[in-house]
Amino acid sequence: MMKWAVVLCAMLALSECAFRVPLIKGKSAREALEEKGLWEKYRNAYPYNPLAKFSQSYAVGYESMTNDADLSYYGVISIGNPPQSFQVIFDSGSSNLWIPSVYCSSDACNNHARFNPQKSSTFQATNTPLAIQYGTGSMTGFLGYDTVSVGGINVPHQIFGLSQTEAPFMAHMKADGILGLAYPQLAEDHAQPVFDNMVQQGLVQQDYFSVYLSSNAQTGSEIIFGGYKTNHFTGNLVWIPLSSETYWQITMDSVTINGQVVACNGGCQAIVDTGTSLIAGPVSDINSINYYVGATVSNGDALVNCNNIGKMPQVTFNIGGHSFSLDASAYVSQSYYYGCRTGFSPSGQSLWILGDVFIRQYYTIFNRANNSVGLAKSV
Repeated sequence: MMKWAVVLCAMLALSECAFRVPLIKGKSAREALEEKGLWEKYRNAYPYNPLAKFSQSYAVGYESMTNDADLSYYGVISIGNPPQSFQVIFDSGSSNLWIPSVYCSSDACNNHARFNPQKSSTFQATNTPLAIQYGTGSMTGFLGYDTVSVGGINVPHQIFGLSQTEAPFMAHMKADGILGLAYPQLAEDHAQPVFDNMVQQGLVQQDYFSVYLSSNAQTGSEIIFGGYKTNHFTGNLVWIPLSSETYWQITMDSVTINGQVVACNGGCQAIVDTGTSLIAGPVSDINSINYYVGATVSNGDALVNCNNIGKMPQVTFNIGGHSFSLDASAYVSQSYYYGCRTGFSPSGQSLWILGDVFIRQYYTIFNRANNSVGLAKSV
């Protein structure tokens, strides 16, 4: 049936060929902790390390990740027969799929949906351990195979991780697990990523997926496998070639404010990452941006006066000879507990991460067919 759907897809408009997964914009871990008055305690115990998952260590069964307290976009997938449902972060900065299992008794697992292999007639176990290292903790478990359903696409014999222990911070995150969308080189040798299996099994017509993050509404965000929607953007798509085919890594020319270079002087490398909430970069560059927009750094947050948002300048990311500008309303977030802060965070290394703050403003197509990223102004 799925094969016939793909054949039929070839005769339809591009948007009709797509397999879409709605993304829910839920409460972030930070917001949940702020409500309980626990944020300061947790931010000190689990310091933010946005580049932790971009480790160059490709050891078997090891994938480095991070705790991002501001992530808020989740989609629902199902695993097994009959299907068991899970909320996952669709993460273009990693390559493995993993979810909690009934063999996990950590607080984080008790707070989330857990996969029960014994209730799936199609599950196949392996003896391969899996360890995913976070910035301040880890998930350990093992690998197994089962049918994974994503946006109406059933991917048979998909390898995935089942957690047995999880770091305490995960208890405060809405998502149950993570579905990685980076290149297979980053995954454990036999852990073929979900999207690669979709392509190799002919389950999608086109070798790309696209991400739309709605700016204002709780609903409307989506990830589309095998297509994109022209009504999600205005103007022409700009195609940026990848500089490295592991992550979705591109070359950025500079960052400017009012035409003045304030960061990334002479060029730098950036990763377009749906699994990072903010825009992260080298400490000196991020400090420079925050200075020029009028922010004051306090306890790790770049704070601004909420009344000044309308007067703050655009920040422009120059990529491939094109300019991608963010208004202050796009890069400033407001919290009932802590006021307004910018979405620019120091990474501690030379690599930049263009996370959700950027992707909300620019519809993004992740193209494996020609190893490029397509960007256009979101609507």
